[in-house]
Parts: sequence; C-alpha cells; structure tokens
Amino acid sequence: MLNSTVLVLNRSYLPIHVTSVRRAFSLVYQGIARVVGDEYRTFDFDQWSGFRVHDRSASHGNAAEARPVEWIGTSRGPLPAPRVIILTVFDRVPRRHVRFSRANVMSRDGFTCQYCGDRPPRSQLNLDHVVPRAHGGRSTWENVVASCLDCNRRKGGRTPEQAGLRLLRAPARPRWTPLASLPLAHNRHAEWRPFLRVMDGAAVARESLH
Repeated sequence: MLNSTVLVLNRSYLPIHVTSVRRAFSLVYQGIARVVGDEYRTFDFDQWSGFRVHDRSASHGNAAEARPVEWIGTSRGPLPAPRVIILTVFDRVPRRHVRFSRANVMSRDGFTCQYCGDRPPRSQLNLDHVVPRAHGGRSTWENVVASCLDCNRRKGGRTPEQAGLRLLRAPARPRWTPLASLPLAHNRHAEWRPFLRVMDGAAVARESLH
C-alpha cells in the first residue's frame, strides 16, 4: 500500500511526477506538499491526519462517484491514502528527455505493427530497424518501429522498400512523456482524471520524486 501511486502536481495544478504513498506522506509531513482532496481542496499533514475511518465515507463524500478509500495504519491511527498531492513551492514544468526504450517505442506506436496495422498480443510484437543495422541503421526514434512477428520475418534484413512493405507513418521522437502515454490504467486512480485531462502536452514523467 505504501508503494502505490500518487500523482504529484506543481503549484499550477499541472502533473509533473508520480511518486509513492510513502514518499507523498513524507513530502506532506515536511510541508513541501499538500494533499489534494475533493473539489480541489488541499490539506496539510495535520488536517489530513485528522481524518479517521469514521469521518470519511468510502465515496469521499460523493455518492454519485463512489470510490473505495484505502487506509494506511500509522502511529496516529488509520489515515486515507492520498491519491494527488500538490507541491507548495514548485511552479515550472520541467522539460524532460523522453528516454528511448522498447516500452516507449511500443507506446508511441500504439502497440500496433507499423507495417500491417495489426495489434497482436504484446508478446507477438518486436522492434524493427527500418534501415537494418547491417546497412548502417541506428537504434534511434527515427529508425525503430513496432512490428508484428510476421512482418518482421517478411522484412528480414532488408529495407521496407526491398521487402515490399510500407510504413503506416514515419517514425519520430515523441513529444509526450511516459506518464501521459504508457498504458498505465492499472496504476491510475479516478482522482487523477481531472488533472490528466488538462495536461495538453505538459511535461510529465513517471518517476519517483527525489
């Protein structure tokens, strides 16, 4: 539970990080952040720790949008796990480099083969060098795409033109960052939705806040 995810906002309510419940409690306790609750209300540690099981309903006071509350046992008694916190002294949105990785290439391409357009199970997707490494092709955003196993075999060590294949679109470095685009539905919480909707290209990184 202490390692479950919490969305971190800057003072402009833009998402900038994902951290753990453990780290979120530490930031709130130090006064570096406040918990964001219903209707964008914010709470310092003493205010948040004042909530008890009998004080808060499982729907966070909103029967129309019931959400289970997860409780953390502390020396002060059980506290509701925060889902969103806001930093008190951080305004700017950090510009972050999107790391070139298998997961990020797959996410950029929507887990879709860039030659035939199929979306097979992830175990049936590979990364393909558009210009093969044997021909001098490099492992870059502009030269690597997701490819199903069938197209990968068909293409082999040739260029798409040589293999009679055509790319659905030219590969390029993405403008998004991992939190915005990776399939993290199992890690996201309903409380995040209002903030993720208004990102519009804000720099977001899925990493622990140090």
